[in-house]
Amino acid sequence: DTIFDYAGADTAGMHAHLLAEGLPARYVTAEHALARWKVITEHHWARFGAGEVDFHTQRRDRVRDFLDADLDDTEADAWFERHRGHYEAAWSLFPDTVPTLDALAGSYRHAVLSNSAAVHQERKLRSLGVRDRFEVVLCAVELGVSKPAAEAFHAACAALALEPAEIAYVGDQPEIDARGARDAGMLGIWLDRTGVDRPAPTGVHRITSLAELPALLADTRFGAPSTFG
Repeated sequence: DTIFDYAGADTAGMHAHLLAEGLPARYVTAEHALARWKVITEHHWARFGAGEVDFHTQRRDRVRDFLDADLDDTEADAWFERHRGHYEAAWSLFPDTVPTLDALAGSYRHAVLSNSAAVHQERKLRSLGVRDRFEVVLCAVELGVSKPAAEAFHAACAALALEPAEIAYVGDQPEIDARGARDAGMLGIWLDRTGVDRPAPTGVHRITSLAELPALLADTRFGAPSTFG
């Protein structure tokens, strides 16, 4: 939900999947099922982020919890793959993504740090036509550590050969992304697209659109020379 509309794609994809598969008996309405899917996803992603389970296990456990069924790995994987087809059909960038990348291209270098797997992020970025905008794509599965651990952010520093103070990190999660980046010595920026009624963590900048990012970076006199190209 920073450059890619994950929430929108997840909702549209699951809705299409439920139409194709049929609504599981435990749910009264599709809206109830969608709400429960989001809660289950957050729970198991947190387990993965804490290192309790691996990437594929969290995905299978999401399916088992959602269906309330004792599926084996093959059955859970098959169900998720069918869901993923609908989810990927709904992929889209936010309207402010490309204009902001264009606005920053001449002065800033760009990278991705994700709590996912590189094979998925690489495919997504290529499918959406923006992979060439980023020097490196780093993901928790391959790094062996996930945000908000400082080691994850410092891996990005190493990949870019920059110090933490030379990097601004923008993410949609105030704690995992913005506070984590701040604690790792970066400029932490929370992209609050939903406008939730809660304060930003201390020392974190808050924006509601990527369109605000160029001005924020200029106002904070932040930046690093571009060597990308």
